[in-house]
Amino acid sequence: MSVAQLQSRHLVLFDLDGTLVDSAADLYRAMNLSLTKLGLPLVTEAQVRVWVGKGAAKLCEAVLSHLFGQVDAQQQAQLLSTFMQVYAQELCVDTQVYDGVLPFLEYCQAHNIAMACVTNKPEHLARGILDVLELAPYFKMVVGGDSLAERKPHPLPLLHCVEQAGITTAETLMIGDSSNDVEAARRAGIDCIVVSYGYNHGESIYDCQPQQVVDRLAELV
Repeated sequence: MSVAQLQSRHLVLFDLDGTLVDSAADLYRAMNLSLTKLGLPLVTEAQVRVWVGKGAAKLCEAVLSHLFGQVDAQQQAQLLSTFMQVYAQELCVDTQVYDGVLPFLEYCQAHNIAMACVTNKPEHLARGILDVLELAPYFKMVVGGDSLAERKPHPLPLLHCVEQAGITTAETLMIGDSSNDVEAARRAGIDCIVVSYGYNHGESIYDCQPQQVVDRLAELV
């Protein structure tokens, strides 16, 4: 039986990168531009695809760990600030909406199910991507990694949306792509479906025992 049970949901929470949009190509480009600026060796897109999924700080950590076998705190701070600057300038060159996402968003909209985007990306960057890809009108709320005191896998961002919507956790569904999403939903007491195509830091999404995995969001309708 599908976990979705959309007829009893009033709110669907979505992760952004790896769930709604494939942003790895732009993250890769911004990372190599940043490394070039700092005079450091470059990385490959395949490597970046393995390292994304847990926020920019973790991405920078993974890059430095790969390049030097260890992470110097000062160097990480420098890479992170350079990366955020470079990435913010060109958020959406190659970033695309995943196949199967739009029919699902349209279904929720047509059935008066509210939608929120809950991401660990800084809120202004998340809103920038949603705007460029014309997804912004679907989302009543956008919660970024810097919007509240905690970020995923802490349950607070999810529970904040539930509270804002004035509903219960039972009427809410989370859709994500990484162990961060699964853990946040589990701690919030919210049902969670994950997509098979996203980013999970190179680990199998099945390792965190998700309730359900789908290949395309359109399958849920």
